[in-house]
Amino acid sequence: MHEVGMVEIRHSVEVAGVVLVDPVIHRDDRGSFVETWRREWIPGCREMIQANRAERAAGSLVGLHYHRFQADYWTVTDGLVRVVLHDLRAGSPTDGATLCLDLGGNGPDRYRGLYIPPGVAHGFAALTDATVVYLVDGTYDPADELGVAWDDPAIGADWDVADPQLSERDRANPLRVDLAVDLIPAFKDPVSGAGERA
Repeated sequence: MHEVGMVEIRHSVEVAGVVLVDPVIHRDDRGSFVETWRREWIPGCREMIQANRAERAAGSLVGLHYHRFQADYWTVTDGLVRVVLHDLRAGSPTDGATLCLDLGGNGPDRYRGLYIPPGVAHGFAALTDATVVYLVDGTYDPADELGVAWDDPAIGADWDVADPQLSERDRANPLRVDLAVDLIPAFKDPVSGAGERA
């Protein structure tokens, strides 16, 4: 854990390259102000070039999705979600690891940001009605919109939702063991830069 301009930044030990950011909250009688993203918080990341907003009803589940070349940065602006991350990257020191965490809600972590590097499968379950805003460092590329089964026992995700609502696309995602070899992402060392990246 370290601080950059009073922002608390933690690098996940469970999944290499995942970063959690707890920004400074400025409050006064009018309310609050939070800086939600600075590129300098994630050294070595590419420029975030697009912002997306997903609004989901309680009980909805999105994922697990992954990209070989695109990174995401998530914040939850309303509600509470359970996030599941799974490392698919060949050569990663945490290949096969799964991380589950909650974002949003009304607790002290409600403004937390989450950086997800390429090759880490990601998804969320809306534990309440929720809005997720995510920045991406690439525009939509159908060849890089990939997925793995949300309920794969090898991943062991704890979604905290009994009977989730999923899209047809997410219901059809393959098990990890069935992923095509050419669609398995490669680990990119954030320090040396070694590994696959477009």
